[in-house]
Amino acid sequence: MENGRNWRNRELRQHVKVIDGTVSPTLLLKNATYLNVHTKQWLEANIWIYEDRIVYVGEKLPEQTKGTEIYDCKDKFIVPGYIEPHSHPFQLANPEITATHAAKTGTTTLVNDNLTWYLLTNKKKAFSIIDQFNKLPISMFWWSRYDSQTTLQEENHFINTNDVLDWIEHPVVVQGGELTDWPSLLAGDDRLLYWIQETKRKGKPIEGHLPGASLRTLTKMKLLGISADHEAMTGEEVMNRLQLGYMVGLRYSPIRPDLPTILEDLLEYGLTTFDQLMLTMDGPTPYFMKDGVINTCIQIAIDKGIPIEDAYRMGSFHAAKHLRMDEELGSIAPGRIAHINILQEKDNPNPVSVLAKGQWIVKETKEIDIPPIIDWSNYEINEMNIDWDLTEDDLQFSVPVGMDVINDVIIKPYTIDSDVSFEELNEEKGEQFILLIDRKGKWRVNTIIRGFAPKLGALISSYSASGDIIIIGNSKKDIFIAWNRFKELKGGIILVNDGEILTEIPLQLGGSLPNEPMEQMIVLDKQLKDTLQKYGFAFYDPVYSLLFLSAFHLPFFRITQKGLLDVKNRDIVFPATMR
Repeated sequence: MENGRNWRNRELRQHVKVIDGTVSPTLLLKNATYLNVHTKQWLEANIWIYEDRIVYVGEKLPEQTKGTEIYDCKDKFIVPGYIEPHSHPFQLANPEITATHAAKTGTTTLVNDNLTWYLLTNKKKAFSIIDQFNKLPISMFWWSRYDSQTTLQEENHFINTNDVLDWIEHPVVVQGGELTDWPSLLAGDDRLLYWIQETKRKGKPIEGHLPGASLRTLTKMKLLGISADHEAMTGEEVMNRLQLGYMVGLRYSPIRPDLPTILEDLLEYGLTTFDQLMLTMDGPTPYFMKDGVINTCIQIAIDKGIPIEDAYRMGSFHAAKHLRMDEELGSIAPGRIAHINILQEKDNPNPVSVLAKGQWIVKETKEIDIPPIIDWSNYEINEMNIDWDLTEDDLQFSVPVGMDVINDVIIKPYTIDSDVSFEELNEEKGEQFILLIDRKGKWRVNTIIRGFAPKLGALISSYSASGDIIIIGNSKKDIFIAWNRFKELKGGIILVNDGEILTEIPLQLGGSLPNEPMEQMIVLDKQLKDTLQKYGFAFYDPVYSLLFLSAFHLPFFRITQKGLLDVKNRDIVFPATMR
């Protein structure tokens, strides 16, 4: 069995016996008013479940009920479990705690980015881990990356044909992408095109990443095999994609909370057919998803005037159909995995009870404990081993070009005209030292950053796009204090000012992921954001700002393993220095 999708012949025969009346269902949802996503009608039915599968939906009651749990749904409304089609479950959380948290508010299926596995472990161990996730009641699927989103010193070691094709072949990998390096595809990268075509041959869609793309570019990408895109920022951009046949993910994320405005735009355009639209939070940080994931998006859609039936379909069935998984997910119908949300009112998508693979996750608002199943040490994902030290030589800054932070995603180059040879930088110019340093201590990249959190003495983070260590601050003294604490924690995020540790977030799993409950990560995430804002951070989400410092899919200037990168031309302006 792969995540409940393929039942053995013996199990299929057992499911039929339930209909014949010789085997009792394990759970009966009686007197249900459910949304039939195929006809967009609210119908009355009894729903029979056998273990993890819906076996019957209709007016009849089972002949055999010995051992059957019977749950009366009178005066309640039932919809399919919600699907997050574009999840980055590593944003100051690990995938297991992300999934269990999302399920408690009805998002029972996540389709996840696999990039962090490339950086944390090898392919064999990564496959073992994702197989372990199949034991969760939540359905966890993955997509296969074609690029690293940054410039790596040993790129081919991480992203190569053998590994990409093996990921595509894996049964719980259900799509390719997200394709951030589409400029290389347009420029003639035939290896990338080969990977895309192999994905299509497997019957799996391709997720694009096409912010600001023109109609000309969108047309070219359609010809090259791209199936969907989640980067539309306005109603007009959504309409352009819909008219070209794209499946479109409407986004409500920490740095792009566009969903309310986009929905208003679409209704003004007179859109009445929503079958090509999905909903996504695109990798929310813990505090942003404190109230849930797709349930929050559905509520926004309903509040903005999207027909209720369409809003629920956008949060479930449409994603399943896009992923070629509508025979398993996204509807209340025979043969589907028993992912079911029970609502108190039709127009309130926050469920009072949740079933995932036929198991209660929440019952009458009471959360059922989901014990952890992943023992990370079995896969050698442990604390960072930092057996080297930061030195005074590492904090030498002589590069004439700095990084000017415009907003959460845009960084421009600027000419440094300040004297940056001092032990501290004056906060009036908004400048700080920035250093990207190899997690094994082999190389470093130094420059000045302007407009990040100019009042802050020091920040050290092992959370980054490349898995390396980011150091930012206006005080070298505070940087060394933060470094010493960072080494003690063996990875994490540390904030220091005037010799005082302000905030620390342990990241026990390879320096990239925490192993703490989501409730604690929500508190720490909020504390990180509040503290940085106090010291001058002026944007939406500092977790994404840290992640994107090295990300080459965003304009215009980045700090990477190879050096300072001109994104548009893909040129290294100043190379990394060996230590």
